Amino acid sequence: MLRRGEERRLAAGHLWVFSNEIDTERTPLSAFAPGELVELRTHRGGFVGYAYVNPHALICARILSHAAARPPDRALIEQRLRAALALRERLGSAPYCRWVFGESDLLPGLVLDRYGDVVVGQIATAGMEALKGEVEAAVRAVVSPAGLFWKNDTAARDLEQLPQQAQLAFGAVPEELTVVEADLRFAAPLAHGQKTGWFYDQTANRARLARYLAPRARVLDVCSYVGAWAVTALRAGAGSARCVDASQSALDYAAANAARNGLSVETHKGDAFDALKALGEQGAQFDVVILDPPAFIKRKKDIPQGQAAYRKLNQLALALLAEDGMLVSCSCSYHLAAEDLLGAIQGAARHAGRFVQILESGGQSPDHPVHPAIPETRYLKAFFCRVTRAVG
Repeated sequence: MLRRGEERRLAAGHLWVFSNEIDTERTPLSAFAPGELVELRTHRGGFVGYAYVNPHALICARILSHAAARPPDRALIEQRLRAALALRERLGSAPYCRWVFGESDLLPGLVLDRYGDVVVGQIATAGMEALKGEVEAAVRAVVSPAGLFWKNDTAARDLEQLPQQAQLAFGAVPEELTVVEADLRFAAPLAHGQKTGWFYDQTANRARLARYLAPRARVLDVCSYVGAWAVTALRAGAGSARCVDASQSALDYAAANAARNGLSVETHKGDAFDALKALGEQGAQFDVVILDPPAFIKRKKDIPQGQAAYRKLNQLALALLAEDGMLVSCSCSYHLAAEDLLGAIQGAARHAGRFVQILESGGQSPDHPVHPAIPETRYLKAFFCRVTRAVG
């Protein structure tokens, strides 16, 4: 039971219920088990939706269905999976795409990525964990993959008091995943890879890169992971590309992915900040620098420190750019607003004596749709910037 007036945000379409919105005198959260399915009702008893509950989490309930006649079951999950698949097929990204993007596909707490005939999933909530068997059956029914692997190793599970673990749900999966993007073929690690193995959210931004590459451009790919940006740039006509990453394994994959497509990359192992500083001291120059770091801001309290980190990283990158160069600056921190990333870029430019022009902005790829009532589903920012020397 909700407290008086707390249904307004939910009526607008948001799917999250916070613990302070519950009338705990009438319906104490301690009465529910983690993952339990419940009916959510207004202070006056009006039906709001079916939700799953976790009494131990700040987001104590997430709505799965607003229809009183459609309680969550395998049929509903299968229907949602088919609707999500239809969108990705229309986009032309199946079978290499993010198939399910949590709340944006009305399946809160669930992520499914497709790698050809392999599906890799992540569950972030106790409620979706309780429905895992239903999800597995629905995945079988909709795409009948060779295997489904749960890569449930994210910190989000800690908030729900769920163990971090990786396990095979059914079938068989390889140690390396295959990705096809823009006619390029990549391999990515499964068990030890980032996210589910690949960053599908940057697919559209990588496709934007080609129009900004001068012939034979020298490209620096920072936080390169397995080299997707660098290899894309080389295929689009770049003359050389160097990958910077703290993981030697990721750099080995980057080199192998370049070779897989008849190309080659240089690699530089190290912390991004240290590596950029060292390259600057060596007098290295690049025509394009791509910054695609991990999230520097995971919680609101990290915002000041994170903003400083984004500014510093962009400042170091600007020092490496040749005249009339391109900076591609990205952030996957939800808590960093787009205008704050712009502020970090501009602050860095002023400090470096550079003039920056924003040519284009990008967000997450369409297979990561934004739910208009849930701002939390919009997180990725990318700015394509022309950089010249400041005059006057």
